[in-house]
Amino acid sequence: MDAKTQELREAHDVISAVYAERLAHIIDTMPVERGVLGVFRDLVLESGLGTDVGDIGCGTGRLAPYLAGLGLTPSGVDLSPEMIRLARRDYPGHPFDVADVRSLPFADASLAGALGWYSLMYLAPDQRPRAFAELARVVRPGGHVAIAYKQGDDTPRRGGRSLDVAFDIYWLSEAEMARRVTDAGFRVVLTATKPADPDELQPQGYLIARRC
Repeated sequence: MDAKTQELREAHDVISAVYAERLAHIIDTMPVERGVLGVFRDLVLESGLGTDVGDIGCGTGRLAPYLAGLGLTPSGVDLSPEMIRLARRDYPGHPFDVADVRSLPFADASLAGALGWYSLMYLAPDQRPRAFAELARVVRPGGHVAIAYKQGDDTPRRGGRSLDVAFDIYWLSEAEMARRVTDAGFRVVLTATKPADPDELQPQGYLIARRC
């Protein structure tokens, strides 16, 4: 494991308890995100490819019960072993495994869809082709990916300092996200932006794409 990946893993091990406490029910207060996830659900179900979806970078598993409530069957993976430990503790009815987005533990074309919910922002530019190729590998043709991210100018920043850790994070442009999914074999079907709230530093971006 390279040094940056190790740093990211160790930092998220440290902050996992904070995530579990603060984010467990945050989706209930985010109507825009619920709307995007609802569109993703509709596209997955209408594709007729099944209900299995991968929650890539699932953190402490907070989206698993919500996705299940939408009629999907989520399987979560995360780089942080401690995040996965807490996900298994808090949501024992759902499968979770430690894994890197660049090497996913799913068989080829085994998923009807995949989520990258604020989890693809940690990839350096030279690592993105491999990660997006993995998403294309595991999602069936006709399946969909849904991505949430912090919008910006594609330059690296250091995150986590408010929690006494540090790791690289990228606030990404809509053009960069669209290019990555397109290059990997997807076709963009939706993009959206939510302006920054007063307590936020940047707007949020959303993208849904169909596997060609």
